[in-house]
Amino acid sequence: MSYPAPGAGGGANLADILERVLDRGVVIVGDVRINLLDIELLTIKLRLIVASVERAEEMGIDWWRDDPSLSSGARRKELSQERRDRNREQRELARENAELKERLAALEQRAPGGRALEERKEESP
Repeated sequence: MSYPAPGAGGGANLADILERVLDRGVVIVGDVRINLLDIELLTIKLRLIVASVERAEEMGIDWWRDDPSLSSGARRKELSQERRDRNREQRELARENAELKERLAALEQRAPGGRALEERKEESP
């Protein structure tokens, strides 16, 4: 009785199986539920899809395109959005600062004697 040498033929079969799996795709589904006295405490739903990128796109799955940790284009979009948000916040702060300065100037003009509030505070005991 002879046995095939280790790795002889097994690699080709594994490669064929892997090619078929990636070409067609495999879905593995499972739910884990933890109950205590008929009260559901925790539910974990597990979904695993093994498929090639092309096959996944055919199925409408392309989440990696929008994930900044996986896509440089998505990361650039995220950084660009952060930059726009930061610029908008800076403009808002500048507008608010100018508005507060105008209000302060108006209050100082209405103060008795026409002196700034800081000057009167320094003179008070």
